[in-house]
Amino acid sequence: MYGFEALTFNIHGGYLEAIVRGHRSGLLTASDYNNLCQCETLDDIKMHLSATEYGPYLQNEPSPLHTTTVVEKCTLKLVDEYKHMLCQATEPLSTFLEYITYGYMIDNVVLIVTGTLHERDVQELLEKCHPLGMFDSIATLAVAQNMRELYRLVLVDTPLAPYFSECITSEDLDDMNIEIMRNTLYKAYLEDFYNFCQKLGGATAEIMSDLLAFEADRRAVNITINSIGTELTRDDRRKLYSNFGLLYPYGHEELAISEDIDQVRAVMEKYPPYQSIFAKISYGESQMLDKAFYEEEVKRLCLAFEQQFHYAVFFAYMRLREQEIRNLMWISECVAQNQKSRIHDSVVFIF
Repeated sequence: MYGFEALTFNIHGGYLEAIVRGHRSGLLTASDYNNLCQCETLDDIKMHLSATEYGPYLQNEPSPLHTTTVVEKCTLKLVDEYKHMLCQATEPLSTFLEYITYGYMIDNVVLIVTGTLHERDVQELLEKCHPLGMFDSIATLAVAQNMRELYRLVLVDTPLAPYFSECITSEDLDDMNIEIMRNTLYKAYLEDFYNFCQKLGGATAEIMSDLLAFEADRRAVNITINSIGTELTRDDRRKLYSNFGLLYPYGHEELAISEDIDQVRAVMEKYPPYQSIFAKISYGESQMLDKAFYEEEVKRLCLAFEQQFHYAVFFAYMRLREQEIRNLMWISECVAQNQKSRIHDSVVFIF
């Protein structure tokens, strides 16, 4: 029922909604980014961040700093905030918060399996994994030779188990199969999360369906562009698209037969919400597409905070903080490599 959340929402969700809105006010502003862009060294960046909520996490780091350290400490702040919220949450919010971490789990599984394929050290790979996507048996992923073993030996006890039903094959793991596995898992995850949000109903269902539909459409575009010129058939490509979103089903039919970036653009320009994204990039190029999608996503995430009594603010906050960490990583890399002229290429301002 939509409109009556205000009666009961604050009994269980009021405290945490206040917490997450407080965290949101600590996100870096445009003036913070302008100051960061003026920094000459990573120590300057650390000094500027010391006046923000990242201060306590960076204060004991010795010079010289590395980009990985900055990103690691900023991610640690996000993880601490998430764990605090999860500890305080009751059903169904606790399940909702757990759903947010499944995407990180999928990325970690793919990272370990790909790294093992290229004979990288497992310990080194575990250090690169996102802390929100860790689970008990993640280190044993390295023993799997094919999808069936991966599922039977490791993933059967994790929350990802239901998503594996579509991609269990006996084929050996290679780069192509792993990428297909990642997209199949993501498709199943997004559809499951979407259905869960629909069951919650009210403002949560309304706002989350918009955010998840955008995510599904963005993945469909990326899958199409990345599979142009590969041996992936049209039917295989279509199977990787999620069964919801603005592009479903007719846009998917057209994307599946697209042969180059301009054909993808022609399909997307039929949908008014995506016209502005493709208006920002010139014909034949896809390099700036990611940034254009991120900017649109940030706009939608900020709008989630305009309504009250719903869970989408938790999802929006996690995504905005993730975008902020991406911004800090890009700025730090540009400063460290003395490429300050390129700083604005990938920074997405949040406020």
